[in-house]
Amino acid sequence: MNLLVKIAIVLLTGIIGGKVAKRLQLPNVTGYLAGGLLIGPSFIHVISDIDITSFTIINEVALAAIAFSIGSEFHLRTLAKVGKKIVVLTLYQAFATMAIVFATCFFVLGQSFQFSILICTIAAATAPAATTMVIKQYKAKGPLTQTILPIVAIDDAVCVMAFGIAMAVSKIMMGVSDLSLFQMMTHPVVEIIGSLGAGALIGVCLSFLIRNTRINDEILIIVLSIVIVSAGVAKMFHLSPILLSMMVGATITNIMPHYKKAFKSLSNFTPPVYLFFFTLAGASLHIDALASLGLLGAGYVIARAVGKIAGSAVGAKVTGYSQTIVKYLGLTLLPQAGVAIGLAMTVRKQLPEIADTLIPVVLGGVFVYEVFGPVLAKIALHRAGEIDIKRTAK
Repeated sequence: MNLLVKIAIVLLTGIIGGKVAKRLQLPNVTGYLAGGLLIGPSFIHVISDIDITSFTIINEVALAAIAFSIGSEFHLRTLAKVGKKIVVLTLYQAFATMAIVFATCFFVLGQSFQFSILICTIAAATAPAATTMVIKQYKAKGPLTQTILPIVAIDDAVCVMAFGIAMAVSKIMMGVSDLSLFQMMTHPVVEIIGSLGAGALIGVCLSFLIRNTRINDEILIIVLSIVIVSAGVAKMFHLSPILLSMMVGATITNIMPHYKKAFKSLSNFTPPVYLFFFTLAGASLHIDALASLGLLGAGYVIARAVGKIAGSAVGAKVTGYSQTIVKYLGLTLLPQAGVAIGLAMTVRKQLPEIADTLIPVVLGGVFVYEVFGPVLAKIALHRAGEIDIKRTAK
């Protein structure tokens, strides 16, 4: 079947899935994922794994656009009030997740030390895309919403650094590395600093390009070009696309007087891109990965959920956040996708002997969290009073 026809099928399936989800009072993104799962390799097989690989460029642009939008939440005046609290809260939930997943895999399920430290760092990763889509769909506003987005961004930075250290320790223990521990541990730090530095530079360039532009179509073209450049630079120099694109958005938020016009212009273009991204994400989920989870996979899924929820609650309590955030933040941090899969693929390249066990567990977890995560995020935001009841019922 022609690739263009398949693009149309993905878009139409996403639209139908979104409408069905809305009738069931579920988030649109759940419908997109379910529709994609239906037409993917697990069921009808209209979209194959090869097709999914062919659409990689669209996924990269969509992820960059989502991260760019998250950057608008990093306003220095706001962060100056809660910046330290956000960082401490993020560290609490990330390290609680790692500790509980490690203990479950190593002590309870009897996995190797190397497997346990690698998968526990992957467990810390949170997918910003699904939660962001729920927030956008329901126009959620309030303290919980304002807390979620910065945490997700910082969380991925913590995850990448922790994974780099875990990989270094694992390779040395298994005798498969010629590099020193210091060299391997500094690599993730360089990646994060490089991503933030490149994002800041691109953000400055974007602000100059659109500062005096008044025509909306021109603003859209410039912003979209910069988002694509951000995705391209991240891929070219092996940087984090999420951190880099987020930093572009954060930079223009803080140096442009009328920064909102950049984000507003992009929002007119992104709905079909986001719909395609999530429907294709659903197609890439394999039902057999869920079937092969077993005791190890179930333990991982439960331990990660406990870590996110308990770590967020304790962290929010310690840092003085409201009871609403203590109760509901953890539920919004469960979705997991791109970063986790990317790190699992890194294990396949560098430690294939561990990857054979680790990858099915991670992919099975992604399946569970991507399907149920958005629903739980909607419930949390609704109970926190940040979603209008009438809007939710539509």
